[in-house]
Amino acid sequence: MDIALLGLGRMGRELVTHLIDAGHRVTAWNRSPGPAETVGRRGARIAASAAEAVEGAEAVITVLFGPDAVRETVIEPPLPIRSGALWIDVTTVAPTDADDFASWARSKEVRYVHSPVVGSLAPARAGSLAVLIGGEHDAARDARTIVALWADPDKIRTFDSPAKAATGKLVANLALAISMEALSESLRLGRSGGLATDEVLSLLPLTTIAPIAGMKGPVVASGDFDDTQFSAALLAKDLRLMLATADTPLPAAALVAAELQRAIDAGQGDKDFSVIARDR
Repeated sequence: MDIALLGLGRMGRELVTHLIDAGHRVTAWNRSPGPAETVGRRGARIAASAAEAVEGAEAVITVLFGPDAVRETVIEPPLPIRSGALWIDVTTVAPTDADDFASWARSKEVRYVHSPVVGSLAPARAGSLAVLIGGEHDAARDARTIVALWADPDKIRTFDSPAKAATGKLVANLALAISMEALSESLRLGRSGGLATDEVLSLLPLTTIAPIAGMKGPVVASGDFDDTQFSAALLAKDLRLMLATADTPLPAAALVAAELQRAIDAGQGDKDFSVIARDR
């Protein structure tokens, strides 16, 4: 297929590789030239603008920072996606945003599917992400043939609307954020009571936060948060979407949002989100 991919951040660079390796003809675009040059060497054609990238594309994939970036890139120009093309939005957005994008797409006779991923860069590279797919039946079916390139087939979940897929992604990221906060507070409590970091981490595999302890415990123990799998700034943005979406209070989410904001204010927004567990 002729596929346009817009957005070459950390996740976009992983996904575009799967498209190229599968034999698709990929045209990529990114606001800044550096990532685009890397992807160009990998085999994608690099467009000078988003409009140039989508020209003639049978499918358009957006992997952007958030809903505002989707509006600025796709909706407000408006981007000339051809009638009948498939638009797969991987960007984490709120359900109201997904509804807005679906409505815009219908007005342009574009088939919109919201398909966020659950997982970080390592499973993206390995093609073992969890993938959510939300949209009209035929469009969702066609999108699945593409997003399956980076998905664990046992971790694909399909919903009958883009908004439900968007909500599902926020639920998944809420669980991640709160688990990380549990790890952080467990370490603080243990240290306060005289346990070393490695002693606390040796206990956590016995608890309900074993997965996050296994994933992020070594990172926290090292004190090096520069190998960013999921940045503090991105998770902070997602938590704002969660808090805006919920019609009842989410006190744990609000607490983690404040922790992340402190990290961002300290100049650590581009570091891995596990930076909230750093020694103080």
